[in-house]
Amino acid sequence: MKIAIIGVGTVGSAIATAVQKTGLVREIVLFDTDGIRARAAAEDLGHASAFSYDIKITAVSTYRAIKGSEIVIIAAGANQRIGETRMDLLNKNAAVIEDIVPRVMANVDNKNVKLIIVTNPLDVMVMLAQKLSKLPTSRVIGTGTMLDSARLKIILSRQLNVSTRSITSYVLGEHGDSSVVNWSTICIGGIGIDDFCKQAKISMPQTTRKTIEHRVKNAAYEIIKGRGATWDGIGAAVVDLLYAIVNDEKRILTTSIVSGTGKDAVAMSMPRIVGANGVIMNLQPKMDTNEKNALRKSAKIIRKNFDSI
Repeated sequence: MKIAIIGVGTVGSAIATAVQKTGLVREIVLFDTDGIRARAAAEDLGHASAFSYDIKITAVSTYRAIKGSEIVIIAAGANQRIGETRMDLLNKNAAVIEDIVPRVMANVDNKNVKLIIVTNPLDVMVMLAQKLSKLPTSRVIGTGTMLDSARLKIILSRQLNVSTRSITSYVLGEHGDSSVVNWSTICIGGIGIDDFCKQAKISMPQTTRKTIEHRVKNAAYEIIKGRGATWDGIGAAVVDLLYAIVNDEKRILTTSIVSGTGKDAVAMSMPRIVGANGVIMNLQPKMDTNEKNALRKSAKIIRKNFDSI
């Protein structure tokens, strides 16, 4: 399989490195407006491939070179800086997506290609990319709250002293400040979190849950403050999504795709079955009243921001 990565900055480079280490694909094409950076990244990754998988890695300066790519990962755009929210990137990154998507679509097979969107604010960019590409919504996929859900799982693992592999937990809605922790469906070893806490004699009051929610929503801000940007987590999330697609795993992931029609259409993260053809099925998890209200609020925020561009 051949894939293309558009944008080889900090995030795009991390994604390329993560993909290269898996052996999932036979060819990776790197495109960036900074040709020197793209060539350097391709050269460095090419050297690394001598220690792992024999993958063809090339830097290109024209969109024609992405022909044959079955998956195009769009990671171009401005990164979130200290003090910025993801929504602060809205207008500048909308312009980037508006430039990239038509050029990509002119050079790929629109009957088969899948777009993976990483650029923030992610849900709005998914909506914009789907509109511009005219692809089925199932094949324009944002990594959504996959990383947020992973952060939740890590925090719960430490709080409950149990392996992340035994935890099922989802963050829904916006990949951003209005995301919603779906407490109603959290299970540890198939046991609801409330029952698990009773059996393990662990206290999980509302104050603790609010603290956990805060830590999930602010994880990126803390990493940016200390590191300047986040990249390893999103690289791993993209690889997880690629595994589900390339191997047709039909695995449930909290991806972001456009759902609904007309003015009700919105992209946000929900549990979805992902396979070779992209998103196969949308799922509706159990939610209490507060979670439903928070999710509706999140959807309205995303739609309002999309309408503003």
